[in-house]
Amino acid sequence: MSGKILIVVHQENSTPGRVGEFLTARGYSLDRRCPNMGDPLPTDLSEYAASVVFGGPMSANDDHLPGIRAELDWLEKHALPSGRPLLGICLGGQQIARVLGARVGRHCDGLVEIGYYEVAPTDSCGDFLDCPTVFYQWHTETFEIPDDAVHLAHNDSFPGQAFRYDGSTYAIEFHPEMTREMVERWCQSDGGAPKLTMPGAQPREAHLKGFDRFAAETDRWLDRFLDEHLLVADTE
Repeated sequence: MSGKILIVVHQENSTPGRVGEFLTARGYSLDRRCPNMGDPLPTDLSEYAASVVFGGPMSANDDHLPGIRAELDWLEKHALPSGRPLLGICLGGQQIARVLGARVGRHCDGLVEIGYYEVAPTDSCGDFLDCPTVFYQWHTETFEIPDDAVHLAHNDSFPGQAFRYDGSTYAIEFHPEMTREMVERWCQSDGGAPKLTMPGAQPREAHLKGFDRFAAETDRWLDRFLDEHLLVADTE
């Protein structure tokens, strides 16, 4: 395979992790843009095989931040109408949900998912997720499922774990891109460490043990998702 993938990140030092590694191993080049640092987003997506919008510490409701406002406008005016494959991870998925008219906000009981949690397929999941799978999570807000979207995955505390819209747009709440280095950095950062004490969050030790136990399973899911869902149009 060849071509470009648009990578949208939210902080200066953000990396695409395993998602980026898997894409470059398939022969794609990555066009990394960070609108919060002033990078523009392309309005013509015809040269991209897909776009991936990653997570970040901001909220999809942060209209006052120029970078977030630019991304919401880009999703509404260019990314979604283009019909090109699109994946939103955590904040990226929440932004897609918001543009599609769904609510994004905190859990009604103040719970968060920070650590490793099981995600299960819905009845309408198809082959997006074969069986309950444990994924890394890091979110204090979550999305509801937009009208006209297909609800793909859920769990008891956060029903909105994944959806598909218009055949080629995917939004997920979990993080398949994690490396062990990223887990360590998120847990020890000035902004991340205090969140480990929030209701529902797991302690740092559980994050590292979870990575050792579940990373291979996450990689298997990501490998299949890229080839059979996100990049399927590029392989036909």
